[in-house]
Amino acid sequence: MKKIEAIIKPFKLDEVKEALHEVGLQGITVTEAKGFGRQKGHTELYRGAEYVVDFLPKVKIEVVLEDHMVERAVEAIQAAARTGRIGDGKIFITTVEDVIRIRTGERGGQAI
Repeated sequence: MKKIEAIIKPFKLDEVKEALHEVGLQGITVTEAKGFGRQKGHTELYRGAEYVVDFLPKVKIEVVLEDHMVERAVEAIQAAARTGRIGDGKIFITTVEDVIRIRTGERGGQAI
């Protein structure tokens, strides 16, 4: 099993969710996040004063899936989240040792 964590722009969330659904993934976890990479934030003007916005709003998507679905899921996220501009985000893939469904006690692939 693998865990995919994707950091994307917030306005791309619905497109990514639909793309993952089309690939056959049913459950995802979404967290609001703030961060910056190469874009390093930007400056804004508020009541005549200029200030720096270091952390930009992002969305973190987490999904645990069977190994054979990883490439299709990654391709779906990339296609749906890409704008072609800096700050589109990142995808991290890690190995998951085990999954346990709390309600039933099911383990492994049956629990996801």
